[in-house]
Amino acid sequence: MKRKLLDFLACAMCKSYPLELYVFEEKEDEIVEGLLVCPNQNCKMWYPIIEEIPHCLPPELREKEEDQAFLRKWKNKIPEKVLKHGQPFNLASELT
Repeated sequence: MKRKLLDFLACAMCKSYPLELYVFEEKEDEIVEGLLVCPNQNCKMWYPIIEEIPHCLPPELREKEEDQAFLRKWKNKIPEKVLKHGQPFNLASELT
């Protein structure tokens, strides 16, 4: 994903803008792996960037297993607010 794409992305649920960006892996001018987080404290939606593609889908179109695997993979770089309270899925039950 190119950074300038952030200018066009908003939360799929509440339409908040701009999304917070966390970069985990970058190659040249592309974000390969990362995280987009809705800035609206009440919304708590997050969206993974996987293989340069932002997955900005509403909850009913997301796969729990895929999202939780992403959270586990990058657990050390993901903000606690997403790990414990992120929507539509989080790792709160695994983080005691």
